[in-house]
Amino acid sequence: MTSPYLLRFDSPIGRIELQADDAHLTSLTMERDGALPHDAETERPSPLLLAARDQLAEYFAGSRTAFDLPVRLVGTPFQQSVWAELGRLGWGEATSYGALAAAVGRPGSARAIGGAVGSNPVPIIVGCHRVLASDGRVTGYSAGEGIPTKLWLLAHERIGFAA
Repeated sequence: MTSPYLLRFDSPIGRIELQADDAHLTSLTMERDGALPHDAETERPSPLLLAARDQLAEYFAGSRTAFDLPVRLVGTPFQQSVWAELGRLGWGEATSYGALAAAVGRPGSARAIGGAVGSNPVPIIVGCHRVLASDGRVTGYSAGEGIPTKLWLLAHERIGFAA
């Protein structure tokens, strides 16, 4: 189902598309290969989407380290638990897939954790880019242009990682 409100804007990591319902941000999508999922649709801005755009602009400028936006994260109870843990991470903080698995009471389920992290509907706002392999390596990123996008976000937040 398409959200009633839609807004696109340029960012240092490419165009971003935001969607919202009447009360919550429901989706943040980063451009991949020059395209966004709803490029053919007319923008339908809302005050919430304009506030989200402004907060993201402040984040990219380095003047905002936390977001104050209502979000609706639709997913399974497992995904919800993973996203809640991701939401506890602040600017410049990182965790591992294994630590995230332990935090949600599912030790040894790093692969399932990776799937839940990759299904996050509002990356950046809920910082899924802050998850690294247990040895600190960058192993993947499903948003934007993938690993190059994740590397940009990690560098922006000064999060160290292993090569």
